[in-house]
Amino acid sequence: MKLNHYLANRLKEVYTQGKWVLGTNFKEQISDLHWEKANQKVGDFNSIADITFHINYYTSGMIKVLKGGPLDIRDKYSFDYPGIASEQDWQNLVSKFCLDSEEFIDLVEKMTDQKIVSDFVEKKYGTYFRNIDSMIEHASYHLGQIVLIKKQIK
Repeated sequence: MKLNHYLANRLKEVYTQGKWVLGTNFKEQISDLHWEKANQKVGDFNSIADITFHINYYTSGMIKVLKGGPLDIRDKYSFDYPGIASEQDWQNLVSKFCLDSEEFIDLVEKMTDQKIVSDFVEKKYGTYFRNIDSMIEHASYHLGQIVLIKKQIK
């Protein structure tokens, strides 16, 4: 299997189509959620809306890099957003998340193996493979949080 197909399939599993690891995916978990539930906090945890924004922040940043742009995402900004004040705000975030996820997967699927094993922006950041794989792990971790939070707020 080529690296681009391997990574794209793993991204699909966690972002849009998967059922393998957690029996679900991000799209499935956020698409059926009312905005007030998406905003609901459980203890000190981030809300589902917070987590959705957070993962999409990094996804959008990766898309920019894969299109030849600069790496300008920063951890300190990964939860900075105006919040969700209505169902329309929530649907806009869900839509952006889904569209960006599909674009990210498509861009990865079109990468060559040579590009995937090359340095990501600068040598100090490792390879594209390492960074895309880290995105998969990061999204999987937060997907697990969403599943647990949803169980708590129901």
